[in-house]
Amino acid sequence: MKPKFDVLIVGGGMVGAAVACCLGGSGLKVAIIEAQVPDAFSPDQPHDLRVSALSIASRNILDMVGAWQGITSRRYCPFKRMRVWETAGDTTFNSDDVRAPELGYIVENRITQLALLERLADFSNVTLLMPQSISKIHYDGRESEVVLADGQVLQTRLLVAADGGQSRARQAVGLGVTRRDYNQHALVIYVETAYPQQDITWQRFVPSGPQAFLPLTGNYGSIVWYQSPDEVRRLKALPYDRLKDELLAAFPDCLGQINHVLGVASFPLKRQHAQSYIKQGVALVGDAAHMINPLAGQGVNIGLLDAAALAEVLVDAHRRGKDIAEVSVLKRYEAMRRNENLKMMTVMDVFYQSFSNNILPVKFIRNLGLGLAQRLAPVRNKVMKAAMGLEGRLPKLARGQGLDTH
Repeated sequence: MKPKFDVLIVGGGMVGAAVACCLGGSGLKVAIIEAQVPDAFSPDQPHDLRVSALSIASRNILDMVGAWQGITSRRYCPFKRMRVWETAGDTTFNSDDVRAPELGYIVENRITQLALLERLADFSNVTLLMPQSISKIHYDGRESEVVLADGQVLQTRLLVAADGGQSRARQAVGLGVTRRDYNQHALVIYVETAYPQQDITWQRFVPSGPQAFLPLTGNYGSIVWYQSPDEVRRLKALPYDRLKDELLAAFPDCLGQINHVLGVASFPLKRQHAQSYIKQGVALVGDAAHMINPLAGQGVNIGLLDAAALAEVLVDAHRRGKDIAEVSVLKRYEAMRRNENLKMMTVMDVFYQSFSNNILPVKFIRNLGLGLAQRLAPVRNKVMKAAMGLEGRLPKLARGQGLDTH
């Protein structure tokens, strides 16, 4: 007998695990496949290099599915302030201005994933297959069959691709993408600072690309330095003491003293968008559907919104006796998310392109814009609400509302 599932999620990273958690406790039979078991967490471990700035909307989703406590019991860093500036324009956003305790949270990706995977154990309708790799995916235009490396064959009415930018599941079902390379890399540097724990994340724009700081717990931080691929390779190859000297020479004084460089990683900047998020019996979420410029750290946030929206549509369709795999049902998910994601991608592109040149009229306009944002509270507060994930068409879970599974 081949086990049959209503929903089979390929990929148990943050977004895939969130889809499974959002469907936990529903009447749907769900399976999730993940090849790698994340390392267990210990408080004395150094911070991971891969971190995300989770928005208030993301926190709401994680809280509603019962995973937020798994993050707060491990390690996370709330931030109240966000500063953006270049030569003349300078804007600081403060959560107090919108009567909120925080603007967001810097969390290691592994901790978010662990909290979600841990929560899955509480749902009797969800089967977690981990570590388990996939040998083949067969899609016949209606249903999918997934052959695992150990020979097991799983069948599903709805295949959910949550397996990243190079998604094997997306390729297997024939959904294409449009992509663009920004010709720039981001260097991520994990540092110990002389400051105690900070509550501000900041970004300065210089002609070579943005420079950013993300606070971590204690006197640690994550620095992101956007540069040409050649320059990133050069910086990455330096001994840590030399890299520290280059950091202190290139970054603004507000960075403060760096005691030690503790780790370095880099990645290329790419934009990618699936031509469609759905087809009969298939839905794409997270990086399998879209890869966005990481400028404002929105990648994982829009992925978690995908997860919440897809679950909302599926649970509602199932409750009303509809076929969850039908295109007419899945179109509701695509309508909720594709244009919202495209808007965010376009805004990030415009922001990135306008700040990545030294053309004087453009420079004047962007500095004027930052100056106006600082002086005009309604503009500043609207930008803050967007950064918190509280603008646009939001799924129920992102608004702190539960799904009706009965």
